[in-house]
Amino acid sequence: MIYISHFSLTNFRNFVHLELDLPPHLVVLVGDNAQGKTNLLEAIYFLATARSHRAATERELLNWSILGEGIPVARLFAQAQRGRGRVEVEIALRGTHTSAEEAPFTLEAAHVQKRIRINGIPRRAIDLVGQLNVVIFSSQDIELVSGAPSLRRRYLDLTNCQIDPRYLRAWQRYNKVLLQRNRLLRLIGERRSQPDQLDFWDRELAQAGSYLMVQRWLMVADLDQIVQPIHHQLTAGKEELRIAYLPSMGLKTDSIDALCLDFQQMLRGLRQKEMAQGMSLVGPHRDDLQFLVNGVDMNVFGSRGQQRTVALSLKLAEARFMHSKTEEHPILLLDDVLSELDSGRRNHLLESTAAYEQVVITATDLDRFAPGFLAQAALFRVNEGEIAPL
Repeated sequence: MIYISHFSLTNFRNFVHLELDLPPHLVVLVGDNAQGKTNLLEAIYFLATARSHRAATERELLNWSILGEGIPVARLFAQAQRGRGRVEVEIALRGTHTSAEEAPFTLEAAHVQKRIRINGIPRRAIDLVGQLNVVIFSSQDIELVSGAPSLRRRYLDLTNCQIDPRYLRAWQRYNKVLLQRNRLLRLIGERRSQPDQLDFWDRELAQAGSYLMVQRWLMVADLDQIVQPIHHQLTAGKEELRIAYLPSMGLKTDSIDALCLDFQQMLRGLRQKEMAQGMSLVGPHRDDLQFLVNGVDMNVFGSRGQQRTVALSLKLAEARFMHSKTEEHPILLLDDVLSELDSGRRNHLLESTAAYEQVVITATDLDRFAPGFLAQAALFRVNEGEIAPL
């Protein structure tokens, strides 16, 4: 059992203030485009992960219309019910100057400080993992199939971070080490540093990266098994979907220690090439996912319709995967996806919501919902950053 019973936010995106009591099971938010529906789902996702699924920087999350009132501050809060009891999660974002304090406060000169409280006690982002679990599916998720590899790597990381605190720590460490190692490679290329200084950073990169690659490998293996019957049903038995993990180096074992040694050996073999190019050429930052439908690579040859169905299958599989790891169904967030689906896929998606304790769906109108489905749901109208019951 997991669901949000009370939710509030202040100065987040286009919302100035919102207080909302959410019932368990089905919640439908209806409104025209650009009214705040997606922002609301983003806020719920942010409370669960301390990260946005779509913003490049946290500066984008602040409501900048309040600049004239002083330094912008946003606050998100939720009371959630879980099998082990109630939990309260709060995240505050505060814009601060990155230039002189006397300079005008602008988006370009801003840095965002993030403070997290769980049950009123200050915590780190890593402590947030597992307090709320969510799966979000939007029409933009087709980019997971058709877009750049970085989007698929981000998907693997954000999903694993929700269920594994150690993964989050390794991910944070890896990114810091990668930044420092790439800087050192450039300095060596400019003859401003010595190659033997790479030894330490090679060990650090391999230690953090090996854990990431093993967990990604295991996650994709699970998803591959879960997604096959889902996609088979969505396509009326016409298509078989397989998911493959494409690491930048060969994985011969799921032993993290053994992989770490292989990783370091590969880095030594690539040292001259990396010094010449000034960048790290192997590691989790170069991995990818492959989606094969009837043996055909959907990243390259899939139609838009096929890619959209693959993305839907992946998200439904993700929700089941998360349940298998946490023994609780995640909160399911569906952002304006019904208009992109034909009636068969739409009905299958809505039928699948019966398994979840809480589902929040956004739509521009209610025409695509069956009357029986709407009769079970709490309906809200979203208009210019304000929400009211229908």
